[in-house]
Amino acid sequence: MTTLAKTKPKLALYWAASCGGCEIAVHDIKEKILDVDAAFEIVFWPVAVDFKVKDVEALEDGEIDLCLFNGAIRNSDNEYMAGLLRRKAKILVAFGSCACDGCIPALSNTTSRAATFDWVYRDSPSTVNPDDVRPQEETEVPVGTLRLPTFWERVCTLGQVVDVDYFVPGCPPQAHQIWAVLEAVIDILEHGKPLPPRGSVLGAGDRTCCDECPRTREEKKISRFVRPHEIIADPTKCLLDQGIVCMGPATRSGCGALCVSVGMPCRGCYGPAPNSKDQGTKMISALASVIDSNDPDEIDRILGGIVDPVGTFYRFSMASATPAGLSRLAGRDREALQERTS
Repeated sequence: MTTLAKTKPKLALYWAASCGGCEIAVHDIKEKILDVDAAFEIVFWPVAVDFKVKDVEALEDGEIDLCLFNGAIRNSDNEYMAGLLRRKAKILVAFGSCACDGCIPALSNTTSRAATFDWVYRDSPSTVNPDDVRPQEETEVPVGTLRLPTFWERVCTLGQVVDVDYFVPGCPPQAHQIWAVLEAVIDILEHGKPLPPRGSVLGAGDRTCCDECPRTREEKKISRFVRPHEIIADPTKCLLDQGIVCMGPATRSGCGALCVSVGMPCRGCYGPAPNSKDQGTKMISALASVIDSNDPDEIDRILGGIVDPVGTFYRFSMASATPAGLSRLAGRDREALQERTS
């Protein structure tokens, strides 16, 4: 008697506008990657396996059981893949800070597409481009038309372009959190357990990074801010109490406070703290409570010690911190998205 083998659930992984760190982090689960391979049939993972987009296009809608999508949406190709994988996947996860909140790519939202191109192709000290050649979306060559994706005016999160089922923050997510999420999904699929509420943040905590931090907080008032290299910090005391800008009060827990444990301030990669929609505003509020002055001029002087406030407070959450919905986009990107969603 022949017994048919049980069909394994299908898993896809993809990266859009990101550095690739989330892909490496998946490998950081070490030998447990064999458990993932045993539990899933990997049907798309361009960084590791030679799959093509046409392979995904050929799948039935909803045929992929789980897709971990990392990276922000920077151009029309990113948008196409987001839409394609949304159709093909039962469960679509915004995996990592870029997909969840925009992360480093979204810092370009402080400027324009034109200014970005000017810097990259003309003004940067490292640029040698005397003819000011710019990338063209279409170029005719003897074999046909070459096409490049449309570079958007603004960087978007995955959830601003397609519906997302779950969010796994981190830059990158920590390996133990990645495995916890995959293990939970495997358990759900194998035993028919109910899924978490749609929109849940997985692989993270429900407190702030400060709640995980082993350092002692004394709620001191500070008269100046310093950068980490400017002082020798006390290894046992709160970095913010010592004048180092640490994003711990405004950042979701889940990383285990790894950075602050070794003397580096939290940068905010696990995204806004629970019940906080804007990480930067939350941090500004936290800093206001520790400044040792009521004099406006003195407060300005103290705050002047914070180098690059926007890049500091919104390093990982620029795209999700702007007004909700279509207002996150600008110009033709906004109009195009309105047409696609109408």
